[in-house]
Amino acid sequence: MGLQFVGGACMYIVPKRADMKIFKLTVVMLLCVIQGALQVVSAANALAGEASYYADSLNGSKTASGELYDKDALSAAHRSLPFGTKVRVTYLKTGQSVVVVINDRGPYAKNRIIDLSGAAAKQLGLIKAGHGKVRLEVIAP
Repeated sequence: MGLQFVGGACMYIVPKRADMKIFKLTVVMLLCVIQGALQVVSAANALAGEASYYADSLNGSKTASGELYDKDALSAAHRSLPFGTKVRVTYLKTGQSVVVVINDRGPYAKNRIIDLSGAAAKQLGLIKAGHGKVRLEVIAP
């Protein structure tokens, strides 16, 4: 019983008289390793911190991507994510979430991780507070 590499593919060869308990245990362990790796990747794509939103007076201003800021669009500013990246933003106080597209750079306040459009902040219920703790999850680069 063992792993063999054939033509660049990994194949698990089971001898005719293999101890099935060992075989099953090996399969379960392999699945646990794969699941753990997927959880690590998922955690690497999540980030928590403080969010704020753009003032209405910025509506129509040019963003760093060259697009015009639209307070009614679901967009956001992030310091390093590529333009066009889709991010799920969850307001931790309410559990509400929204998917935004990164089209600008910022925020420039050190304690913030994202600036949301007015529409995104409204969907999250963030307008009254002005800022709040959120979790970001990259869902599409």
